[in-house]
Amino acid sequence: MGKIICICNQKGGTGKTTSAINLATYLALAEKKVLLMDLDPQANATSGLGINKHNIKKSTYHVLLEELDIKEILQPTAVNNLSLAPSNLDLTGAEVELVGMLGREYRLKKALDKERENFDFVLIDSPPSLGLLTINALCASDSIIIPVQCEYYALEGLTQLVHTIKLVKDNLNPNLTIEGVVLTMADYRTNLTKEVIQEARAYFKEKVYTTVIPRNIRLTEAPSFGKPAALYDNESIGAQKYEQLSKEILGMPIPINALPEGEVEWKEKP
Repeated sequence: MGKIICICNQKGGTGKTTSAINLATYLALAEKKVLLMDLDPQANATSGLGINKHNIKKSTYHVLLEELDIKEILQPTAVNNLSLAPSNLDLTGAEVELVGMLGREYRLKKALDKERENFDFVLIDSPPSLGLLTINALCASDSIIIPVQCEYYALEGLTQLVHTIKLVKDNLNPNLTIEGVVLTMADYRTNLTKEVIQEARAYFKEKVYTTVIPRNIRLTEAPSFGKPAALYDNESIGAQKYEQLSKEILGMPIPINALPEGEVEWKEKP
């Protein structure tokens, strides 16, 4: 059975889609069979893998409305072992259309249960909100990865997210857990980054990954070329960090010398 992980944060600009694309890529490059499901109407994960969202006729929208099975919408990508369930603007109307439907919170779970045995990992890129699409993602998932940017107000709103996760766990998906928290957009030249790292580790403790994703121009450029960082510039620090993060998720050891100088003090989890 494949593991289903939702990449989730209701706050925009946290590096959620960047994390979803690059983690999916490096897990696939580690010879795992991976499905990336784009559940965001903005379809950035779809375009970030080089697929024109305007040409998509069959998307996750049709899966949620039970018009198509997931296998009918899958798109191949430039990365071996990585398949995409694409999104498009049709998904915008899904929340309204699902409101009156029976079992609306479990539409995605029902669809994924048919396909999870065909993948080692299913990563869901959820929208930056706590609406019905995100609730579907949380109900379908085994665990959640929460990206948190190393910026002012970074932890604001996380209390609401944690509360929502608890509500889903208590009422809809008792097996849901927090897989981990990934710190993104770190700039070690600023005290703010170090303060946010400290606060996140104090709040989430061992759930915070050792790997911290830095601000990196190559990571921001790659989506405009329709490529994950591994295919755009695999020697960039951003690409290397997502490869390192994927190894953490797979339970592989991370050598201390893989950490840049500014990160050494954070190499061990409290």
